[in-house]
Amino acid sequence: MLKKIVFMGTPFFAVPILKSLYQNGYSVSVVYTQPPQKSQRGQRINKSPIQGISETLKIEYRTPISLKNNKEEYNYLKELDADIAIVVAYGQIIPKEYLSLVKKGFINIHASLLPKWRGAAPIQRSIMKLEKETGISIMKIGEKLDAGPVCNSYKIEIKINDNSETIAEKLSALAAEKILDNIDEILEDKIEFKEQNNNEATYAAKIEKIEGQIEWDKAAENIIGKINGLYPSPGAFFIYNGERYKILKASLAYGSGEIGEVLDSYLEVSCGNKKSIKILEIQRQGKRPQNIGEFMLGSQIKKGSNLNNA
Repeated sequence: MLKKIVFMGTPFFAVPILKSLYQNGYSVSVVYTQPPQKSQRGQRINKSPIQGISETLKIEYRTPISLKNNKEEYNYLKELDADIAIVVAYGQIIPKEYLSLVKKGFINIHASLLPKWRGAAPIQRSIMKLEKETGISIMKIGEKLDAGPVCNSYKIEIKINDNSETIAEKLSALAAEKILDNIDEILEDKIEFKEQNNNEATYAAKIEKIEGQIEWDKAAENIIGKINGLYPSPGAFFIYNGERYKILKASLAYGSGEIGEVLDSYLEVSCGNKKSIKILEIQRQGKRPQNIGEFMLGSQIKKGSNLNNA
C-alpha cells in the first residue's frame, strides 16, 4: 500500500528533494509552499520554486499565508491522515497542534550538523565563521525550533572557494540522496531518533542586510568569509564616496598597507591583520556585475585610494 506523504518546502534548495521522492516512486499527496510573492516594484507575481515544480509534476499544492489558527489547513491535514511529512526550508513554523496529525511525524531536513546552527541561516553562518565542514541533519520536528531528535547527519567539506550558493547546491543534492536512505526506515520504525545535546546548540540568526557591510580592520580571512557567506544575497559591500559596491568574489592575498588602502590597480585591499584581499568580481550600485579588470577601466577607485573613506 502506498504511503501518503506531505512535502513542505519553498526555495530552490528544496526542489531536488521533492524531485527525488517523486522520481523514486513515493506518493506525494500534497505539497505545501509559501504563497507567490510580488516583485519589488509589484510588476510580477513570483511563484516559489516548489510551486513551479509541483505544477510541472502535477502534484496538488497549497499556499496558505500561515498555518497558525488556520482551521481549513488543520482540518485538511487531519482528514488526509498522512503517514509522514517531509519539511525542507518551508519558511513557516509548524504549529504544535499540527504535529500529531501525521502518523510518523514531521521530518525536517536541516542544513547544519545539529545541534550546531539551529535557526534561519545555518549555511551563511557556518561560512562566515570559517568552519571547515557542514552538512544536513534529518530530525523530527518538536515544539522548539530545530531542537527535535535526530536520526542521521551527513557531512561535507567547506572548501576555500565555496560560498552560500555552492554549499546550498551540495547540501540539496546530498539531501535528495539521503532522504531515500531514511524515509522507509522511518515509516517502518526501524530507525532511532536521538535527542540533541542542548548545551552544544548554537543559533543561526536570520541575516540582516546591514551585516554585509565590510569592516576593513577585520582579518582578511573573516572578510572573505563574509563575502562568501553572504553570496548571492544580501551580499557583502563597502561604501566609497557615497556609492555602494557589492563584492561578489575575492581571494586571500598578502599585501600590506594602511587599513582599507587599495594596494594596486586591480583592487587588492589591505585589511586589519597585515594581509589583504584581491577583489575578483564586483557590482557597483545599480550596475551589472563585472570582473575586476573590466570594472577598473572606468572606476573612480584607484591605487592609493582608501575604502574606509565612505
